[in-house]
Amino acid sequence: MKKVATRFAPSPTGPLHIGGIRTALFNWLYSKNQNGDFYLRIEDTDKERSKDEYKKQIIQSLKWIGITHDGEEYIQSKKVDDHIKIANELLKNGYAYKCYCSNEEIEEQKKRSRQKKIPYIYDRKWRDKKETDAPKDIKPVIRFKSKIEGSTILKDLVQGDVEIENNTIEDFIILRNDGTPTYNLSASVDDHQMNMTHIIRGDDHKINTFKQIQIYQAMNWDLPSFAHIPLIHTIEGKKLSKRDKASTLDDYSKIGIMPDALRNYLLRLGWSFKDKEIFTLDESIKHFSLEGIGKSPSKLDMSRILSMNEHYIKSINEKDLYDQFMDYCKLFKDEIKSEKQDKIKKSLAFLKNKAKTLEDIFINGQYIIVDEINFNQEDLKLIDNKAKKVILDFKNEFGKITELNKEALEPIINGLIKSNDTNFKGVGQPLRIALTGSKFGPGIYDIIISLGKEEVTKRLTNKIIL
Repeated sequence: MKKVATRFAPSPTGPLHIGGIRTALFNWLYSKNQNGDFYLRIEDTDKERSKDEYKKQIIQSLKWIGITHDGEEYIQSKKVDDHIKIANELLKNGYAYKCYCSNEEIEEQKKRSRQKKIPYIYDRKWRDKKETDAPKDIKPVIRFKSKIEGSTILKDLVQGDVEIENNTIEDFIILRNDGTPTYNLSASVDDHQMNMTHIIRGDDHKINTFKQIQIYQAMNWDLPSFAHIPLIHTIEGKKLSKRDKASTLDDYSKIGIMPDALRNYLLRLGWSFKDKEIFTLDESIKHFSLEGIGKSPSKLDMSRILSMNEHYIKSINEKDLYDQFMDYCKLFKDEIKSEKQDKIKKSLAFLKNKAKTLEDIFINGQYIIVDEINFNQEDLKLIDNKAKKVILDFKNEFGKITELNKEALEPIINGLIKSNDTNFKGVGQPLRIALTGSKFGPGIYDIIISLGKEEVTKRLTNKIIL
């Protein structure tokens, strides 16, 4: 039995789409589950639209989410001569023919199809004509001679048996009139040369699969197994496209979604194993199977992504969380000073409370990170004379303590509640505004301890609040 080999074959014509990431993930997990190999093929034959920056983004995106490919990247444009060679072989063996239809003729056929409201299928005009009838001024395309009779059954590993009438597949172009190969020819030749055993891709490729099966059969190559994954839809039920908000990995990393959380979410998007929700990487590989993939489209749900991310923020090792948070800040925020980094590290246990993203942790920790507090003007109005007295009384008592901990602070806060005839909020709120600029934020003990004695004293002498 052949060693399992899968591939992910994106085109570098734009940033990698979230649906593409899930396809890559399913291919990677399947090959790892089967002790096989997973390859990355960059399909860059569209010279006009392919860009190196997109190729780099694709590779970086896969790496970010934890998908690594075996061997070197396979660059399709370097294999064009092989594709052309196969086209000529198909031509020589009677499985393809030269088509001399002009652009005007093809446009006319398409127009007639539109008028009749039927899908356009090339009328096979040149399928059986002799070369001697060919016009001299037209460069031909090469078309594959598709089967006209009978039907083909695709034994799909996700969708089950899918049958199609052969006459519905047109004689598709395999070489354009400038001599360049088309997608269906290039993909078939590459998959054969790369010894692919399983082609796992979106179910929008089903018609391409039927075309590619015919190329395989004409060349007498061993057919790989095919699996077509239902597409990802928006929450409204429309097909997700690159133009949709939150369709690329960058959209998620910018707001502080963590790679493990997004990978776990994408794994569960259209795949299930019993009623398990959270999977470590090893568990994902161990339990993944094509049988677990559903047949219906999945909806991309941002609230579920945030909920999954919140779970990871709460449950991962705090050192890992800190490292990921610092990496996030380096990429998307201003550099945090080293002495403040230390304070953040010590305060993560409460800064991560109610945080759904790394950005939320950054917002929760703003009062530590900033040098100058930016006061919320509405909250500042709450600092009346009574509140000012609470702040001054606290400052006086705070200066007397030698150790900064909750045990030392509690008697001061309780004393202020009593002497100012108020409650915990009456003391905590003015202090929180004075120390962070806002009435919202972590608990007052956490704020004071995280800032340290020197910084608290400095902030309590701010002329804006006194």
